[in-house]
Amino acid sequence: MTTVLIIEDNERNLRLARDVLEYGGYATLQADTAEMGLELAARHLPDVILMDIQLPGMDGLAALTRLREDPRISATPVVALTAFAMGGDRERMIEAGFDDYVAKPIDIDGLLACVRQFCGSTAGDAR
Repeated sequence: MTTVLIIEDNERNLRLARDVLEYGGYATLQADTAEMGLELAARHLPDVILMDIQLPGMDGLAALTRLREDPRISATPVVALTAFAMGGDRERMIEAGFDDYVAKPIDIDGLLACVRQFCGSTAGDAR
């Protein structure tokens, strides 16, 4: 089963993303800090990671750097999940090394489409 790691400190956004993805057939892992997310990523090797940029402690940009340094998960697609939705923010996130960008408030169809582009069209696809 395809697994998505969600790293998000806002409980409502975390629950929404989790519920949408699980309803779509994906397995999810959840973390509310970058440090916890890094640990889960290394332990479970998810198929895609959704990561908030503004996290307590280590922010999403620093966590992305750490993910890219770990050879086991360096190629895992990482999507910025952020309230930064001004002109140029998407480009800035892509330049920082994220594979894609999902703006908050979360658009349910957009979130599923984003994950599908990295995990295949169906959640049951094997890696």
